[in-house]
Amino acid sequence: MPTLSKILAHKIIAIIRGANPSDVIRIAEALYTGGIRILEITMNSAEPLKVIKELSDKFDGKMIIGAGTVLDVESVKKAVAAGASFILSPIVDAEVIKIAKSLGIVNIPGAYTATEIYQAYKNGADIVKVFPATSPSYLKDIAGPLPQIPLLPTGGVTLENIKDFKKAGAVGFGIGSALVNTKQEVTEEYLSKLTEKARAFVQAVHL
Repeated sequence: MPTLSKILAHKIIAIIRGANPSDVIRIAEALYTGGIRILEITMNSAEPLKVIKELSDKFDGKMIIGAGTVLDVESVKKAVAAGASFILSPIVDAEVIKIAKSLGIVNIPGAYTATEIYQAYKNGADIVKVFPATSPSYLKDIAGPLPQIPLLPTGGVTLENIKDFKKAGAVGFGIGSALVNTKQEVTEEYLSKLTEKARAFVQAVHL
């Protein structure tokens, strides 16, 4: 199944930002046990390219690994070389979209207003990340006149509102600290709770 189809099927992209590189494999394994199949490593984390490569090698297609907070063409090239299958950005950059498409990977730029979202889609976005995702009602307002554009709210999605975002028209969800809190110490208890939380998010989306 192509990467885009997997993202649309599994819906949840777990975002790991700022974790200790030595903890990421264990965090990813806990998420995988909980049902998460799509993982984003942000480029403003420590050693992101090394982490992306380690995860890509470790999971070997069982979990789709992507790069987040991608701001320029060079970062796209480096992330893909490390094993990223998709990229996300907090912004719309036509050159970033263009190079991602030329390399055959899924690109998900970030936009907020209707004009920005439409421009991202017009430039070739596979999915548009609505960032910040202020509320399900805002997403519904955007999806109304732009039903052809697949929207992925990020930055504001929680276990309490994810079903409302889905009803509002979201095709997927970027979930960061509401799922993976990298400020906490990575203990066995933390990993166990992370698996439980991941399972709860997956059930909320698919049941």
